[in-house]
Amino acid sequence: MKISGKVLLVTALSLLSGWSYGLELAGFLTAHDPSTIVFEDGKYYVFYTGRGIKVKTSEDLRTWNETKPVFNTRLGWWNNVVSNFNGSLWAPDLVKVNDCWYLYYSVSSFGKNRSAIGLAVNKTLNPSSPEFKWEDRGAVIESFPTNNFNAIDPAVLPDGDKLWLVFGSWWSGIKLIELDKSTGKRISEKSPVYSLASAHKNDIEAPYLYKHGKYYYLFVNWGLCCRGINSTYEIRVGRSEKVTGPYLDKDGKDMRNGGGTLFFGTRGRRIGPGHIAITEAGGKKYCSYHYYDRENNGRPTLMINEIEWDDQGWPVVK
Repeated sequence: MKISGKVLLVTALSLLSGWSYGLELAGFLTAHDPSTIVFEDGKYYVFYTGRGIKVKTSEDLRTWNETKPVFNTRLGWWNNVVSNFNGSLWAPDLVKVNDCWYLYYSVSSFGKNRSAIGLAVNKTLNPSSPEFKWEDRGAVIESFPTNNFNAIDPAVLPDGDKLWLVFGSWWSGIKLIELDKSTGKRISEKSPVYSLASAHKNDIEAPYLYKHGKYYYLFVNWGLCCRGINSTYEIRVGRSEKVTGPYLDKDGKDMRNGGGTLFFGTRGRRIGPGHIAITEAGGKKYCSYHYYDRENNGRPTLMINEIEWDDQGWPVVK
């Protein structure tokens, strides 16, 4: 989870210190495919899968309140992607660039690769601000049944003067494109689409890129989501000195050929962790994700754990 601006308050950091397992936000905060958690004007914001893109806010990372969704009406172009689209937008991610929030989201239907990643922009996340207004800028990239990829699950990586979008689900796996920082859209219609990772059974999705030291780390999910306690999601990781790859796991296996070191899987009541992101706060790093709660009817729940890097430079959950 990439954070813009001040991330965690001192009080929040005191809550996060000394975790033995992790912290369920807001007493089991329901959120599937949670976005980057961002901070603006004294509040944290998390965006997640739901009708019009669901949004919740918090002042302390424990007590959360739902606010109005990003979209209150369905946009016409969504129906060009999915006929009779129900308005449920998946797996959003956002970042602040040039004093503007770029929010990326998925338009799709389950099991099909006729999909699109859309972009909405806003000067502020505060609904009470006179400048608050979401402006949709249409599709950033689309996929069709004739393509070998699926344009969903976007995650954004600011990298110096460049901006990257990693995405993908099943089919041939995880892809990467470069974005224009001035618009948030693809640098050109025919710009390169880089292949970063695939899985032997094609069950790969929910990518996330993070730079630490000289390496770019690519996190992905293997397995099946959205099945409650029967979900088989697990988080895998590889790294590269170049954002475009190749990404290798601990054994040196290319993630494009099924490589990927297990980073985090099912533990106790926490089934099928997925959609990881990383937060930096107070000199420490934390990873966030959702899991399916075995003791709460498989409810998707937001979770945070402290994350460290070992002597070989690999991320581990503390």
